[in-house]
Amino acid sequence: MFGRIVCKVGSMALIRKEDNDINYNIIARLASELHPGMVLVTSGAAEIGRVDYMRRHKREIEEDSLDAKTDYSAQGQMILMQNYRQFVAPEYSVRQLLVEHLHFNDPEKREHIRRFLERAARQGAIPIINYNDPVSDEENRRWELAHLREIGTEPVECVDNDETAAVIAELISADALVILTSANGLYADPQDSATIIPEIVAATPKELESKINKLKEFCHGASRSGANGMAAKLQYVTRPAMNGTTVVIGSASHRISELLEGTVPRTVIKVTN
Repeated sequence: MFGRIVCKVGSMALIRKEDNDINYNIIARLASELHPGMVLVTSGAAEIGRVDYMRRHKREIEEDSLDAKTDYSAQGQMILMQNYRQFVAPEYSVRQLLVEHLHFNDPEKREHIRRFLERAARQGAIPIINYNDPVSDEENRRWELAHLREIGTEPVECVDNDETAAVIAELISADALVILTSANGLYADPQDSATIIPEIVAATPKELESKINKLKEFCHGASRSGANGMAAKLQYVTRPAMNGTTVVIGSASHRISELLEGTVPRTVIKVTN
C-alpha cells in the first residue's frame, strides 16, 4: 500500500514520564517495524540524556538551559542510537544522520541529503535522523534565519522535528508521513480524546489547505514545555499533504502498520484525487 515512509516520533512518546525513565517498549516496537524504504526522524536525545544524567548523578545539570540542552543531547544521542540498533532487524543496516537548518536551506546540501536517503533505500539501510543540537548555537541559528529572510527566502527552521520530518517527506516524495505522538490523533477539543478527528481529506490541494487552516484554531497545547503542539504539526504537514503524501497522526503506543492500515484510532490527512 505504501512504499516510501517517513516516520517521526516525539520526545514524550519515548519517555515514561511517571517513572522519569526511557520507554524501552516503545523504542523496541518502533525499531522492530523499520525496514529499508523507511526513514525515522526521532526526537528524544535531550530528554533521554537528561534522564540518563539524573540516574548517574542524582541531579540535573546546573547550567544555562540552552547549554544544558546541548549537553543532554550529546549524552542522549548515542543512547537513542544504541537502542534503535538493538531492536532493528539484524539484516538491515542503520545509519545516523544529524541535520541542521542550513542543510535544508542550501540547495547543494539538500540534494546531498536526498541522494543519501535514496542510496540507503537501495542498499538495505534505514536512516535515523535527528537535529544536531550539540553543535547548534541558538544565537547563530537566529542570525542565519534572519539573514535568509532579509534576502527574500522563507527558510526551513527545523525548530521542531515535526518540521524536519515534513521537509524530509517532501524531499523524497514520501507516500506516507507518520507522526507518532502521545495522543491518538488530532482532537476538536484538546482536553477530550472522544473528539478525535478521524480524517481531513479534500479533492484538491487548495481545498485541503483551507480545511487545515480552519482546524488550526482548535489545536492548542503541547506535550512538553517548548514544544509547538498540534497546531504546529498541522502547519508543518500541510505542504507534503498538498503534494500527495498521506499524513497519519497517531499514538506511539500503536504499531506503524496499524496506523497506516487504519485499524486503530488516528487522524489521516490527504488529497483524495
